[in-house]
Amino acid sequence: MPDLIAADSTIGNPTINIAIFGAFVLVTLAITFKASRNNKSAADYYAAGRNISGTQNGLAIAGDYLSAASFLGIAGAIAVFGYDGFLYSIGFLVAWLVALLLVAELMRNTARFTMADVLAFRMRQRPVRMAAAISTLAVSLFYLLAQMAGAGGLVTLLLGVTGEAAQAVVVTIVGALMIFYVLVGGMRGTTYVQIIKATLLIIGALVMTIWVLGKYGFNLSALLGGAQDMAVEGRDVTKPGAQYGATETSKLDFVSLGLALVLGTAGLPHVLMRFYTVPTAKDARKSVVWAIWLIGIFYLFSLVIGYGAGALVGPETILAAPGAVNAAAPLLAFELGGTVLLGIIAGVAFATILAVVAGLTITASASFAHDVYASVIKKGQVTGNGEVKVARITAIVIGAISIGLGILALQAGLNIAFLVALAFAIAASANLPTIIYTLFWKKFTTQGALWSIYGGLISCLLLILFSPVVSGGPINAATGKSTSLIQDVDFSWFPLNNPGLVSIPLSFFLGWLGSKLSKEKPDELKNAELEVRALTGIGAEKAVAH
Repeated sequence: MPDLIAADSTIGNPTINIAIFGAFVLVTLAITFKASRNNKSAADYYAAGRNISGTQNGLAIAGDYLSAASFLGIAGAIAVFGYDGFLYSIGFLVAWLVALLLVAELMRNTARFTMADVLAFRMRQRPVRMAAAISTLAVSLFYLLAQMAGAGGLVTLLLGVTGEAAQAVVVTIVGALMIFYVLVGGMRGTTYVQIIKATLLIIGALVMTIWVLGKYGFNLSALLGGAQDMAVEGRDVTKPGAQYGATETSKLDFVSLGLALVLGTAGLPHVLMRFYTVPTAKDARKSVVWAIWLIGIFYLFSLVIGYGAGALVGPETILAAPGAVNAAAPLLAFELGGTVLLGIIAGVAFATILAVVAGLTITASASFAHDVYASVIKKGQVTGNGEVKVARITAIVIGAISIGLGILALQAGLNIAFLVALAFAIAASANLPTIIYTLFWKKFTTQGALWSIYGGLISCLLLILFSPVVSGGPINAATGKSTSLIQDVDFSWFPLNNPGLVSIPLSFFLGWLGSKLSKEKPDELKNAELEVRALTGIGAEKAVAH
């Protein structure tokens, strides 16, 4: 493999990097194997037996939510674009208020394993479950695309991988390892990995934050000045507009992005599924409060890390590195503490990706097995073990697809924070309107649910397909390649990179219109039962086998 290790492009010492990498893998493998011994039922595999405490679940949610986008993508966006990059953090954090106030407790009280359990509660089961499963798979695949690109970029940076074929091999190996965790550990193993990962990530970010501030005498103004001195010529990284203020279209793109980020979290299936692992609604609320604090503190750290990377490494060096903007945090770690700190931070980043991908994969596989296979195909006539077997097979298929898409995203050099924002747009378009209508509108019908889910999903995907994200994007000056997924072609006609501004209101409208035009009368008894269960928890699923 002559092109796999290139000494001139390797950051740090590959031997030390691989050793620290391997230590993280071995520790998490041991945890996963131990957790797998308790997976005796569908409730164990999908929801960790519903015996995770509120504090533990808050840590796990933070571990699930603080993805490669939060650590690698946002730090890179801040390093290159400054203020505009930090807007991702604000959107991601504010979104939790929507989740806390509108969905956390109510979803915990009404669902068993998946989002579709709530959406189909008072509707015709089979069509709504199928629609919810398709939406879940779409969101999960876009999220997985970002994480796989992050994993590939991180490993290529550590090993100095050059050549597209070698990078594809690295992504495939990393993806296969991550799928293994889901097959063996289920939700319980995934939860433990997420708790450990969240702790390590916040500690690692704290160390880097203190180190960066120490270099500037703990003077934030001096740090910002240093970042501005190293900024791309003509770009002010301390003010809005470096990324989203140049044209009217870019301003609209920012509004669209913000809408998707703020509304998307409450519709993310892998976040919603975490609420089902706690024993009570009170623990669900406690989970979200813990998550908000931990995530908020981390994003303050990311501000310093991002500006520190801009000041100490420089945006030109970052953009020229393997992984482009996603390399900012590892490059800063190498600048601060050399090979050892780089290895540790890269190991933490890898654990970050591993934990998030495990959560996404188990959510997507559970949705297919529980909603499509068990409820639609088998019409409920299937054992819990049979359902879990199908979930594991689905995890392999989803993993294989995400590996292929991740290779494309890595080679295009897309910012993974941006890719995750697309997943948020799909969640906010296809899922959130249906969830809100189901929980709060008595006249919502099956037709309204289907129009809302499919209308939001299809419009969002179509607008992404014909946007600069897929083709016709600007050329990256550092790599000489287009920033689009598909190179050398241009069939884009939708000007915005994020479709949320169009697809989210459209989905709300279609849900209302579909219900108004429906000949089917709302089920008043089922609606009353859903309302009582959602508000009181009476009849909520306990920690029992499926």
